[in-house]
Amino acid sequence: MGVYLSTPKTEKLSEDGENDKLKFGLSSMQGWRATMEDAHSALLDLDNDTAFFGVFDGHGGKVVAKFCAKYLHREVLNTEAYAAGDLGAAVHRAYFRMDEMMRGQRGWRELQALGDKINQFTGIIEGLIWSPKGGDSNDRHDDWAFEEGPHSDFTGPNCGSTACVALIRNRQLVVANAGDSRCVISRNGQAYSLSRDHKPELEAERERIQSAGGYIQMGRVNGTLNLSRAIGDMEFKQNKFLSPDKQILTANPDINIVELCDDDDFLVLACDGIWDCMSNQQLVDFIREHINTEESLSAVCERVLDRCLAPSTMGGEGCDNMTMILVQFKKPITQTKDASGAEQSAGDTDASGAEQSAGDTERPDVAEENSS
Repeated sequence: MGVYLSTPKTEKLSEDGENDKLKFGLSSMQGWRATMEDAHSALLDLDNDTAFFGVFDGHGGKVVAKFCAKYLHREVLNTEAYAAGDLGAAVHRAYFRMDEMMRGQRGWRELQALGDKINQFTGIIEGLIWSPKGGDSNDRHDDWAFEEGPHSDFTGPNCGSTACVALIRNRQLVVANAGDSRCVISRNGQAYSLSRDHKPELEAERERIQSAGGYIQMGRVNGTLNLSRAIGDMEFKQNKFLSPDKQILTANPDINIVELCDDDDFLVLACDGIWDCMSNQQLVDFIREHINTEESLSAVCERVLDRCLAPSTMGGEGCDNMTMILVQFKKPITQTKDASGAEQSAGDTDASGAEQSAGDTERPDVAEENSS
């Protein structure tokens, strides 16, 4: 479970925003953990028609979660699939791109710059010395050029992060997930999970892990990780004879594409620090109880974090970092469809291992409850 503090850090990082279609609030809290390893993204304007939200729950360190929060949405934009209007395929490609980008000299430098103060200094110095551009670039169209340097053979970080993201374009909602963070939608007050927790004991996960030469011990991959998909954790992705989606651990996300309707109330993305303490329906009910009485959506999120925080570290649950994003749909949801239609699947199920069918207007194409 990691190292705990003697008293929890209850200070919260909160934010709100809205446009003519959506309203969001978010909050994150370190809690009892010795360090904060969560990160998040919330962009109402990925482009003129698309919003992007993501939660990233790090393990073994914070840098991969922070890397994903900084770069994942940019790589979604950079894909050919995004230019063609295929959001599902675009975000699917971007997940694998994270692992690719974190390798080599530039990957090492970027991770150092996102680390603690000592690492940040080291990353900046190496960036000035080795980067062909003389430093970091925030250009969305940066092709991530190869850099020579002392860490050119860096295989990538041995810490990792979950990634659960949602893209909203008109009536289309695209959810991508790798790991055990979760996305849930409230439809007429009923909670529906739009993602699946990736745990080693699931049959498909167990088969992949064992086929790649790994094993499961005490519910953990190779006796260490209690989730079976994540970005980073490159020590589990070193088999050169297997494709990235067949490794012991994979960044391969499930993609779920849903057509929104006027019955949809709000969307929640949260790390497992929340879901360990509340079921999908309990969280939806709690939000519905407070969403019209709190002054902001971030205040609702803060209430949830306080509700989940354990009084002590004796039980384990309620002692994790906590991050939650609440997205409310403004009514009525626009009836505009993009050129490709409201229902769309990303890639091929055999290639991605994901359930990629679009949801119907009666209920999303996922289970009603996803037990914690």
